[in-house]
Amino acid sequence: MRVEDLIVYGKSKVHSQHAKMLLAILMGVNPLELLTILNEEVPEEIANQYKEKINELAANRPLQYVVGNVNFYGEEFVVNEATLIPRFETEELVESTMMYLDEFFDTKDLKVIDLGTGTGCIGLTLKHLIPSLDVTLVDISEDALAITTENAHRKNLDVQIKKSDFLDEIEEQYDIIISNPPYLRNGEEVEKVVHDNEPHLALYAGEDGLDCYRKILRTCKKNLKEKFMIAFEIGCDQREAVTNLIKEELDSVAVLAKKDLSGRDRMIFAFSKKKS
Repeated sequence: MRVEDLIVYGKSKVHSQHAKMLLAILMGVNPLELLTILNEEVPEEIANQYKEKINELAANRPLQYVVGNVNFYGEEFVVNEATLIPRFETEELVESTMMYLDEFFDTKDLKVIDLGTGTGCIGLTLKHLIPSLDVTLVDISEDALAITTENAHRKNLDVQIKKSDFLDEIEEQYDIIISNPPYLRNGEEVEKVVHDNEPHLALYAGEDGLDCYRKILRTCKKNLKEKFMIAFEIGCDQREAVTNLIKEELDSVAVLAKKDLSGRDRMIFAFSKKKS
């Protein structure tokens, strides 16, 4: 079959953009390039694979799970149903964290722990961008940690990977705690494709969506160095609640909220008052 024939087939079953993107991924080309090769014959193996995966998309399975990877901060990460699909907002968390590391810390020999790591995208990206960081990746799910481990090996990054319910099994002290924890309220409505496919363990966090922040903040004192930073991704309506939790549980902290590029409160940073 020709490229154009496959696109027409795909568009008859799923959104046009997804149909084109999937074919481009399988053929190893940029989606825009498809328009220049519409009459090119596609190898039978790829054509059959495309039809199979189109049917998966039509059954409401996310594109990232269908192809088995996702782009995060310019790097490819393996992903499957054991892990949350990394979003652009989490790239912004990494970007802001990098900025504050440069502003307030000597990045040499800093110890960083990524809680609820999932794919490992946060901690592994920080390690990739600042190789001198000592990075630990933590998750409670063994299936998620298998993906974390695969991503670390593929990128040849030297990190520690540990199973723990956040900080319960962690004794070491860290300069930086970073996390994109579950923060949806139990029963909170989300897109059907998210609800039906992504792990609820990584989505929901109690009646008010704050259980994971509470757990981290109530147990983190033993794991913080004298000078520290905590970086959280938050729901866009949780700025005040998470700020209050931080101030209730930690003494002498400065708290800063940051908006994402859409103008929504999506990040909270807590610094020990001793920042210099």
